[in-house]
Amino acid sequence: MSEGIQRRNLNRGFQQLRVWNDAVEMYVKTCVSVKGWSFEMKKVAGQHIASADSVHRNIAEGYARKSIAEYLQFLNFARGSLAETVSGLLAYRQAGQIIETTFEDLDSLAFKLENGLLRLVESLEQKRNQGDWDDSLIVRESNESYG
Repeated sequence: MSEGIQRRNLNRGFQQLRVWNDAVEMYVKTCVSVKGWSFEMKKVAGQHIASADSVHRNIAEGYARKSIAEYLQFLNFARGSLAETVSGLLAYRQAGQIIETTFEDLDSLAFKLENGLLRLVESLEQKRNQGDWDDSLIVRESNESYG
């Protein structure tokens, strides 16, 4: 697929979400951060990549489910995967496996993403509780709360 072509349908609207884009950036930077690890550390590196990968995947899957209850459930899964990713970062820094500048870059992105997910979940829960949810407005509603 050419980079200039973007296929669009309701299930792919997650690509417009800031939290999804930040999560993809987190995954890419995570892959780069473990690239030179020794053979002995490949399993740990793979687990770290998998937890970062799970964040954007859960955002997308929840979005595609279209019910607010399932969307919120998958956003909370994404938050859990992000917590796993951050826990790894903290441990790898303490073990000297990543340098401080790499840690700071990834940790600041994780902090932004954590706050974005928290605000998005809070906003969606409020809309659900007030009966203001409209499944056809999923992209607008989701980006509104993540400014």
